[in-house]
Formats: sequence, C-alpha cells, structure tokens
Amino acid sequence: MNASGVQSPPIPGSNRVDPALRRLTCTLIVGALAVIFDTTIMSIAIDSLAGQLHASLATIQWVTTAYLLALSATMPAVGWAQSVLGGKRLWILALGLFFAGSMLCAAAWNAPSLIAFRVLQGIGGGIMMVLMATLVMQAAGGRNIGKVMSLITVPTALGPVIGPVIGGVILHLGDWRWIFLFNIPFCLVGGYLAWRNLPKDGPRPGTGPRLDLVGMLLLSPGIATVIYGLTQFGGPDGFAGLKAGLPLLAGVVLLTGYVAWALRRGADALLDIRLLRHRALASSTALLLLAGAALYGAMLLMPLYWQQVRGESALGAALLLIPQGMGTLLSRSLAGKYMDRIGACPVAVIAFAVTFAATVPFGFVTATTDNTMLMAVLFVRGLGLGAAMIALMGGAFVGLRRQEIPAASSISRVAQQIGGSIGTAILVTILQHATASTHTRAALASGFGDAFWWAAAFTAAAVPLCLLLPRRADPKPQDQDTTPDAPPAEV
Repeated sequence: MNASGVQSPPIPGSNRVDPALRRLTCTLIVGALAVIFDTTIMSIAIDSLAGQLHASLATIQWVTTAYLLALSATMPAVGWAQSVLGGKRLWILALGLFFAGSMLCAAAWNAPSLIAFRVLQGIGGGIMMVLMATLVMQAAGGRNIGKVMSLITVPTALGPVIGPVIGGVILHLGDWRWIFLFNIPFCLVGGYLAWRNLPKDGPRPGTGPRLDLVGMLLLSPGIATVIYGLTQFGGPDGFAGLKAGLPLLAGVVLLTGYVAWALRRGADALLDIRLLRHRALASSTALLLLAGAALYGAMLLMPLYWQQVRGESALGAALLLIPQGMGTLLSRSLAGKYMDRIGACPVAVIAFAVTFAATVPFGFVTATTDNTMLMAVLFVRGLGLGAAMIALMGGAFVGLRRQEIPAASSISRVAQQIGGSIGTAILVTILQHATASTHTRAALASGFGDAFWWAAAFTAAAVPLCLLLPRRADPKPQDQDTTPDAPPAEV
C-alpha cells in the first residue's frame, strides 16, 4: 500500500501474498466464520430443537431446508448485486442481513417463526459465501491462487472441527437460542473490520447494469426446487414420489429454460454460462459436484454411525470427528503451495486418491470397529479433502478475467451446494433401504458400510476428471480492471 492509501499492485513474479491482500482476506474470514459455524452447529441441533420447540422432526427439518434453499437461490444474483452496489457495500449489507436473521432466530417463539427467520439468514449467507471468493480472487489478480485459496478456505476448514463441538457444548449446558447468539460477535467485529479495511469499489447505487429478471425467475427457483426435491429423496417412494419427483422435474425444466435464455442473452444474462467453455472452470464445476457429494454426504453419515450404532451422544460424535477437521486444516497450506508450483491437476489427483483410500475402510465398519483406528483414518481423509478443495476452488479461477470472476464464483458455489444435496439424498436413501427391515446394531453397521461404499465411489469417480484441471503452475495473471468508471481502491 502506498502513501496515498491505494493498494499497490503485486510485484510481478513474486510468490508472496501481498500484505494488503492478507488484511482483506482476514477481514472477510471473520464475518464468514459466523456463516460456517452457524451451519455446522445446526447440523447436530435438529433433534434438540424438535424437543424444545415441541415440533415434529419433519417440521423442524425445515430449519435446515429453508436456510439451504435461501442460500442456494441467492447465489446466482451476487455478481449482479456486486456490480450495482460494489463489493464493500454488498458485503456489509449481507453481514447485516445475517446478523438480523441471527437475532430474530434467537427470539423465535415457535418452529414456523424460526424457519422464516432462517430464510433471512440464508439470503445473507448465500451472498457472503460467493462474494468472499470473488473479492479475494479479484484482489489477487490471478497470482498465487493456491496460497490465496488456502487462506480463504479457513472458515470452511474450521467449521467441521469446531462447530459441532460448540453446538454440543451449547446444547449440553445452555438454551438452544445460544446457537444463534453465538454468531453475534463475529457479525459485529466482522462488520467493523469490513467498514474499516475493505476497499471502496464499484459504481454508486443505481448506476449498475439492469437485473436480468427473466433469468432470475428461471435460475434461482430452478436451483431451489432441484435442491428441495433432493432433500425429499429420502422418502419411501424415492424419485417416484410427488414430494421428490415433482420438484425435481420442475427444477430441471426451469434450469433448461435458463440455459436457452442465457445462451441467447450472452454476457447480459444473470449468470453467463458461456464461461463453462473455459476448461478449468468446467472441470472444476464437475468435480465440485462430486466433491460436494463425497464431503457433505459422508459428513452426515459419520456422526449418525457413532450415534445410532455406537451409542455416542451428539457431543461425543462431534469430538470423534475432530481428526478429519485437523487433517483438513493441516493440508491447506501445503496444497496451496504446490498448486502454485505444479498446477491444480496433480494436486487434485493425489488428493482425491488419498480421500478415496481413507474412505474405503468405512465400508467395512462394524458395531465394534476400533474408534482409534477410525479416527486415524479420518485424519488422513481430512488431509485429502482439504487438498482437493484447494485445488478445485482455486483451479476454477485460472485464466479468467477480472470481470468473469463473480459469475465463476457463483457457478462453483452452486455446484458444490447441488453436489452436497445429491450426495446426501443418495446416501440417506441407501442407508434407509439397507436398514428398513431390522434395527439391530450389526444390521445398522452393515447399512452404514453400504452407504460409505457409495461415498467412496463418488470420490473414485473424481480421479480421472482431475486430469482436465489446469496443469500450468504459473498461469498468465488476470487482466486488471482499467475501466475509467472504476475508481481506484481506497482503504
């Protein structure tokens, strides 16, 4: 940063992350931790919420489903919103929405009110998850993508480690409302840091491009209905049931309509899908679908295995999952370093191979499998998953111009969300069918083993696709934004 307060461009050929970029990244991480912790804490709180709010499990599941739908439906419009408001204003607005949603959730008086307030949280969270990657990658200018990605994935890595443990402690010692009040310090501190540290950018409100309303009405409901259909896939009729089949069909029709509309509209579409002509983005998107299925699907199975088969409490299951999170944390920096040296392709191939090898042992689990051995395997699996996500999320941005980054960020995030929903739907259905006729511990363990084999298959399918990722270790930096309408970044 120079004496006038304008961020200096990175030194050509430098392998060090610019201090101003580190400060921007750390500022965004503080706010993003609220979203990640909220999501991971909620993953073990559903059963307790059902009891304390006197609601059925089917009703209380909407606390998670409504949040997920709002999160996913919001993501496609983030690029347009950034072009209208600028990154700093949009980030602070999104953080404010998440803060308001958290306060309202803590004040909820019944299940329907809690579900409604979770939608507000989901809108804020969806904007933040896309915008974080966009702002950091634009500031990086295409340099040191691996190292930068290892920084901005800190919340994603910390969440599975700390979130479930915090949730277990809160539910054990206090009232469920503290699950949402826990977000408040991150929102307040994150908001202050954003106001102080984020650069001013973008046009003034009202001067940006017009919203692609037709695209919005096709794409966001299409994504939401597909994900909703997948969440209902675990019913007794599977895809054939109206609760799953009808939303999936409607979602596919809407998404097909959007593809036709976007191809005709081109760069003016809500989300320019022509960017998928970039091999790096297209291959990363496909792999993020599989990675989402392997990550989120297996993350659902593992605590359930320890709770239903081994009789562990929610807190006990969360503590047993810590090694996987620790492995994810430890592999990030190394994966980012080698991605910048040798490219995303070899890093991803090795990472998915390690993840596959460490998922296979769970296919053999029984009601008496040694927990120490499983925790050691989880640590190795975490190493693979952490490295894989760095390579995929970083590889998606290789070779893109600055103005293409918002759409690429939305595409990659949506792919990860849909992949997670697909994986969860398939694995839950397999588990239900395998355990429908009996509830003995041995039969339950066998059912979990079958589901884990599918999780391993998702991971194995990703290995050959990794060969399509960029192999260049030092890609050409992205074009810098030199348009006269864009003011210089000021801190």
